[in-house]
Amino acid sequence: MKYLKNVATIRLDQEACTGCGRCVEVCPRGAFVMREGKAAITDRDLCIECGACRKNCAFGALAVNSGVGCAQALFMAAITGGEAVCGCSDTGNASSGCC
Repeated sequence: MKYLKNVATIRLDQEACTGCGRCVEVCPRGAFVMREGKAAITDRDLCIECGACRKNCAFGALAVNSGVGCAQALFMAAITGGEAVCGCSDTGNASSGCC
């Protein structure tokens, strides 16, 4: 299941990646694979911005604004019954830092 297209804040620094594979192990959505000895993002839209990859990367190769992105907005909407609003503007920038 994909949530919203082109809004995930996940970033992978290929140069900092050592190829340990920890992100592949901990990602609950399968957003990572190993390619040529390093991690690669399979599909950014799979990311739910939980932060597990960032928290488990001992080399600082991953960054994600967990809990502030559009995926978080969807979760909150499901919990509260409201509308999913992440604050994204048409330019891809957001006052809330989600995009």
